[in-house]
Amino acid sequence: MNDWPDAWSDDNRNNGGNRYGRGSAGAQPESARVMRQVRRGPTTPGPGAPPYRGVPRQPTYDDGRGYDDGYGPGQDYDSGYNTGQVYGGGGRDGFVPNDNDPDPDYQGYRPRPNWRRRIKWTAITLVTLLVVVSVGTYFWADSKLHRDVDLSKVIDRPETGEGTNYLIVGSDSRAGMSAEEKKKLHTGSAEGKRTDSMMILHTGDNGPTLISLPRDSNVTIPTFRGSESGKIKGPLGTNKLNAAYAFDGPTLLVRTIEYNTGLHIDHYVEIGFGGFAKIVDSVGGVEMTLDQGFKDKYSGADFKKGKQTLNGEQALAFVRTRHAFAASDLQRTKNQQKFLSALAHQVATPSTVLNPFKFYPTMGAGLDSLVVDKDMSLWDLAQMFWAMKGVTGGDGKSMNMPISGSSGGNLVWDKAKVKTLVDELKNDETVTVSGN
Repeated sequence: MNDWPDAWSDDNRNNGGNRYGRGSAGAQPESARVMRQVRRGPTTPGPGAPPYRGVPRQPTYDDGRGYDDGYGPGQDYDSGYNTGQVYGGGGRDGFVPNDNDPDPDYQGYRPRPNWRRRIKWTAITLVTLLVVVSVGTYFWADSKLHRDVDLSKVIDRPETGEGTNYLIVGSDSRAGMSAEEKKKLHTGSAEGKRTDSMMILHTGDNGPTLISLPRDSNVTIPTFRGSESGKIKGPLGTNKLNAAYAFDGPTLLVRTIEYNTGLHIDHYVEIGFGGFAKIVDSVGGVEMTLDQGFKDKYSGADFKKGKQTLNGEQALAFVRTRHAFAASDLQRTKNQQKFLSALAHQVATPSTVLNPFKFYPTMGAGLDSLVVDKDMSLWDLAQMFWAMKGVTGGDGKSMNMPISGSSGGNLVWDKAKVKTLVDELKNDETVTVSGN
């Protein structure tokens, strides 16, 4: 059977020239046998030539996409190459988008961000960071506390009551101070340590109460266990309150106060001259309003009336001054209460707590300067400062120990008022007693 199209002869099949076939040596490129002939429109064969030059009729593209033979105008035929479906591609209509795609609908394609997931992981990261910083800060601060006072050495202690009682002591220790600092702060160069100020801070459900104990108070120094030897000593008889500290340090001072008041001391906190000044400077000074100006050559005080910000040197002079006042030590204790409360308020302000460049230096200066008892925790210390701040804010009460008179230059406590005051503190009741 002849499979060749009509109008083809043996000569057409066998001769060279423009014809080709099996074994042909013609110049027709090999691709002509495998590539489809594409025409943009109908073509009329030349005279005497076989239709379409002897090649079987091929469909033509219409509009560059479909065929017009058999499907009619406008009928699209898609072999699958146009959409990429022959490859099982992804994306819309089987298309795999990429940045080089000429289709503007797919150029720069990016997946839609999952904001809920981002917010979740951001929150988790922030919380984790906060926990790590908080834990690190706690252990850093805890390691700086000097827990040198062992209250277990105090003998014959009264029973504990409601609330917590802190004994806050300001000593004249010059440890770590250079000769220049001693001169600048007017501290002198006396050896050893003495107490310039002593206060009991009671915290409980009825607000804080701050009670100053004048250092010249006339008290009995009872028997005690020596802090170094461990042996029982004394009694040492009647003397000034600050003599107890000079004889055997913090434990004898606590023993003496408990013996003369019947109030159990839960925690002990002490700060020296140099540390006090550093704390004040680290917070940028403490703002005070003075009712009157005064000078004192012994402490170096030189203040004018009105509002002012005291630096470390000025603050130390302010809390040490007593020779400038007719009430001497009683006025000094009031000034000490007023300043310590203002200092605690300044430390607790957001500008200090939320500023790491001020918060950490302040904490470092304060913790390095404090001597506390072995059972004191950072939480106890924070409660103490918060209570001091409460006294300033009017949530508590500040007073001197009630005084009935003097004896030999020493101040004598009013025993009846002291008993009432101690009973109210033990039961954590609102204090009704007033001091001098």
